Amino acid sequence: MTKILLLSDTHSYIDDTILKYAKEADEIWHAGDIGTLNVTDTLAKLKPVRGVHGNIDDHVIQKEFPENNRFFCEGVDVWITHIGGYPPKYNSRTRDEIKSNPPKLFICGHSHILKVMWDKKLGILHMNPGACGKHGFHQVRTMLRFVINGSDIKDLEIIELGKR
Repeated sequence: MTKILLLSDTHSYIDDTILKYAKEADEIWHAGDIGTLNVTDTLAKLKPVRGVHGNIDDHVIQKEFPENNRFFCEGVDVWITHIGGYPPKYNSRTRDEIKSNPPKLFICGHSHILKVMWDKKLGILHMNPGACGKHGFHQVRTMLRFVINGSDIKDLEIIELGKR
């Protein structure tokens, strides 16, 4: 069983509330727009961090984090990318790969809109944790946490961090 904290769009912001939830996780996944490596370095002092760079991230972050991160967590095929669309409106960069080799869990950031939905046609669970930073148009800062147990994704929780 692996407890995951999923966040995105920190835009260089990290606070004690985010860190409190990070301490409770087994792994932290960041879906891009990190802002500064101070964010992921601080998180990595607590737990292992997997992530991707986003469209605001500079060359330093791009060297540290790829555009796409596809891996297995226990029995779940996971694909994290910052800008990927959502079911059934995947963007042109991800659409062909999703259709030919669908992951079980597809994670994006970018929109600052928390969204969890099934792609019934392809059997994919899509997650966007919204934004936990203070930069952007979102009104409430959010993250997600869930458990991967073998091939099951369960115990999904929305974490609201208050107004930005």
